[in-house]
Amino acid sequence: MKTEWRIFLIIAAFLAGTAVLYGAWTAGDGGEVEWIGTTALTLSFLLCSMCGGFFWFVSRRIDLRPEDRPDGEIADGAGEIGFFSPGSYWPFAIALCTSITGLGLVFWQLWLVGTGLVAVTLATAAMLFEYYSGTRRTAEH
Repeated sequence: MKTEWRIFLIIAAFLAGTAVLYGAWTAGDGGEVEWIGTTALTLSFLLCSMCGGFFWFVSRRIDLRPEDRPDGEIADGAGEIGFFSPGSYWPFAIALCTSITGLGLVFWQLWLVGTGLVAVTLATAAMLFEYYSGTRRTAEH
């Protein structure tokens, strides 16, 4: 995780500098700041900072992975990594519900926005609990 957070925070620093330079350049050239590009660069900076901060936080809590150690071998990374879903229809449902919410915003129909937000929440919960079996497994079984 050490490599990941460094990459994200380097990109975030570049985007912050670029946003400041872009805003100053457009203000000096055209007399006013071009807000769309400045906002896009600022939001990109915030997104990269959020990802880099998350990876930094996680890297402090876990042991070094083989790719983070200079003496790490390929064989050190062998073994089970985790569970990966073989396939799910819930991301499509979330996208459809998000589209409904977006249509409600476009046409300013608050009832459609509310319905879409409820549907997004339910679809997200369904995806989260997709593999929950409902039975608790204990050491006794």
